[in-house]
Amino acid sequence: MHLNSGKAYNEITIGDAFGATMTVTESHLVLGAGLFGDFNPLHVNEEFSRNSRFGSRILHGPISGAMVSASIGNFFGEAAIAYLEHNCRFIGPIRIGDTITTCWTITDKIDKPKLDGGIAVLEAKCSNQKGEEVLTATGKMLLSNSTAHSLNKRAS
Repeated sequence: MHLNSGKAYNEITIGDAFGATMTVTESHLVLGAGLFGDFNPLHVNEEFSRNSRFGSRILHGPISGAMVSASIGNFFGEAAIAYLEHNCRFIGPIRIGDTITTCWTITDKIDKPKLDGGIAVLEAKCSNQKGEEVLTATGKMLLSNSTAHSLNKRAS
């Protein structure tokens, strides 16, 4: 599979925004439980969850964080060297059937001339189909410049 070339460090500007929308399914929740071994009844027991403060089963935090971060890899593509940092604040529940929309904004750039690139500093807001904010996040992605990225492509 070939990724898109994506946005390189020297092609981004503070204030640039990108994101994605995804609908949460039963599969997300079941796979999360199996992957992490987290079978908390808030995730896997419908009757228990119905009587909880949430009123239904909710998605695992790590799956929510992964879904939110996916658009970062897609946006930067092959220019991405390493995802250095990812922090989430869970504000509200994410449920099966929710359609979540994430919008990431580049808030700062840290030049790394020795690496022929730099670090994109990012902030995100994630809301459900009702417009309710359910998660905020921050992240840092180490990126190559487009010239370094082009050289790496030619070398392979």
